[in-house]
Amino acid sequence: MTDPEAPVGAGAGRDATGPALGASAAVGLDGAVRAPEVHVSAAVVLDAAGRALVVRKRGTSMFMQPGGKPEAGEDAATACAREVREEIGLEVALDALRPLGVFRAAAANEPGWIVVAHAFALSAEATDVEARAEIAETRWITRDDLAILPLAPLSRDLLLPAAFDRHG
Repeated sequence: MTDPEAPVGAGAGRDATGPALGASAAVGLDGAVRAPEVHVSAAVVLDAAGRALVVRKRGTSMFMQPGGKPEAGEDAATACAREVREEIGLEVALDALRPLGVFRAAAANEPGWIVVAHAFALSAEATDVEARAEIAETRWITRDDLAILPLAPLSRDLLLPAAFDRHG
C-alpha cells in the first residue's frame, strides 16, 4: 500500500469519473477501494524574507496554500494561476510557476479523503496579495509557526517544510 503522506510522481493521472471534477475514488490492484481523492493545484508563495503565505477559507479553521480544483480542460499550472488570481488577487504568468512535484496527504476539509496536489512555487510580497473570493484570512508565516498554527496536513507535513528547507 502506498504511503498517503509521500510525494507521488509527476505522472500521476486524474480520474474524471469520480464524484466531482478533480475527484476520484482509488481502487487498488487487489480491487480494494481506497480513500477517495481530490485533485488540486497549490501555490507555495514565499516572500523575500522567506516567509510563506497561507490562507484560511471561510467556514474553516485550517490554514493552507492558496489553490484549488482544476476546471474542465485546465492543466495544473493554469489552474494554479487562476486560483491564485481568484483567491489572493495575484496575477501570475505561467512561466513564473516553478513546479515542485505532486504530493498526497489527508484532506483538511473533506474527512476520509486524500488530497493529491500539484504544487508550484512562486514569489510575492505581502503588499501583492489580499484575501478574495472564499478566502477569509491570509497570513505570512515562518518555520516556527508550523507547530502552533492550525495547518492542513499537506501544508504542515509536506509543502511548508520543503519550502523552508529550500529557502534556508
